[in-house]
Amino acid sequence: MFAPAPLPSGPTGYHIAQTTGLSRATVSRILRRLGLNRMRDLEPAVPLIRYEHPAPGDLLHLDIKQLGRFAGVVSRPDGRRRGSLHRGWEYVHVAIDDHSRIAFTQILPRFDAACAIAFLRASLAYYASLGIVIRRLLTDNGHCYRSRAFHAAVVELGLRHHFTRPYTPRTNGKAERFIQTALREWAYARLYRDSQHRQEHLLPWLHHYNWHRPHGSLNHAPPISRSGLDRNNLLRLHS
Repeated sequence: MFAPAPLPSGPTGYHIAQTTGLSRATVSRILRRLGLNRMRDLEPAVPLIRYEHPAPGDLLHLDIKQLGRFAGVVSRPDGRRRGSLHRGWEYVHVAIDDHSRIAFTQILPRFDAACAIAFLRASLAYYASLGIVIRRLLTDNGHCYRSRAFHAAVVELGLRHHFTRPYTPRTNGKAERFIQTALREWAYARLYRDSQHRQEHLLPWLHHYNWHRPHGSLNHAPPISRSGLDRNNLLRLHS
């Protein structure tokens, strides 16, 4: 006497119908009613662990986004573009303060250690102009951040450097979300003649983001409201 062959792994509707003797249509209807008709519904979602450091400067997130350089764009009457010439790559280096969500960014020609260090120094100067002293950094494991030169700069500047877990971009989620917002509201938001035209719109957009744009996680207040500056200093710095 032969033992019955084991069912294939995975609780699909067909397997359940085969085991219970119900029709596949009945099983499908029951699973839909219970919200279990897709395999992904049977696996619990990874819980979101939200955190926020208590003061501006406690942690600065750094990241880099690659964008293509282009030139020679001609706009057609129907709104489509033609004639765009790819001219290599440029890199948007971004920094965002964990507590306030105040962001700083620059477009640099490379994503090597030299550019990462230059951007780090420019970031610290920018936040210092707002009265924010950066104490810790969080980056991914990119080679520019893992380099000896970047480590030496971090030590020289008196900072502590933390890295995200490998293959876990959500641990640097604030920088990732800022990049997505920048792409949607700046980089791809309008028709640019060339890369230089796009770059000219970056600082005005960044000012809007920091000083005027409502931020959902800040109860719809702009990031600058969490800088710790009093009203007089805010008025003095606003331009």
